[in-house]
Amino acid sequence: MPVTFAVLLVALLGAAVVWALSRSPNAPDPVDPDRQERWLVTWLRRHPTLGSSARMIDERVAGGLMLVVALAIVFMSAVVVGLLFDMVDRDTGLARWDTAVAEWGSENATSWSTTVLDRLTDLGGSGYLVVICAGVAIYDYLRYHNHNVIVFLIVVLVGVVTINNGLKLIVDRERPDVTHLVGSSGSSFPSGHSAAAAAAWFALALVIGRYWSRRGRATLAAVAAVITLAVAASRALLGVHWLTDVLAGMIVGWSWFLLAALVFGGRILRLGEPAERAAAGVGTPMPRGPSRSRR
Repeated sequence: MPVTFAVLLVALLGAAVVWALSRSPNAPDPVDPDRQERWLVTWLRRHPTLGSSARMIDERVAGGLMLVVALAIVFMSAVVVGLLFDMVDRDTGLARWDTAVAEWGSENATSWSTTVLDRLTDLGGSGYLVVICAGVAIYDYLRYHNHNVIVFLIVVLVGVVTINNGLKLIVDRERPDVTHLVGSSGSSFPSGHSAAAAAAWFALALVIGRYWSRRGRATLAAVAAVITLAVAASRALLGVHWLTDVLAGMIVGWSWFLLAALVFGGRILRLGEPAERAAAGVGTPMPRGPSRSRR
């Protein structure tokens, strides 16, 4: 019971933060990059010199301004992941909690908590996510006939698995030296389940809620955060990953999702749309959909 309670507490606290950010009209939205893009375009209007340079980038570089912004996000994420790895290498900072978390999960596990965590960890498994994303993509295409949604979800899933596996090969970190309560294979850093969950569930929240009201989108963002954090916590408490592994995995997954969302235009979900709108000096318009409130 203490193990499952810990997972629930972590997931709910994280979801509350994500819900508040997504609900606020002024904070950066963890699911929809439209607000960040509008801020960037407005800021560039107030700085004509930088705005001219940005428009020149749009005209000359494939993908344009939003690709530059996306690469900046990737760079910042790489810095954070690098800091986590440095903590691991030096056994400082958050890495000092690695052994304690792994041992606590292993020592306090019960057959019931192990079963629950095993079911939760499946929500970050590639096979499960492929089926879920395929179902959502098919339904969305039949309703809205936007093939970009299918491409977007494929890019998110294939990209996060490729990037994460590449990092695993480079880092080649050993898994925790505690009892593994579920099967595991490969190296430990970063957590593949955590990365896949962060990328896929936030992508699904964007796809499903793109025509919803802000409150509805914030609720979907909170659900995505609950699932992502529950998957990450389950991997650490089942003894198959260190704490820093799952933190790095979530950063990798969410960053890849955000990059893909920017390139596909956020809620518009049309490849290349952000660059065109930024080059024209206007904000990204909301997509046309059912008669639900768009805000």
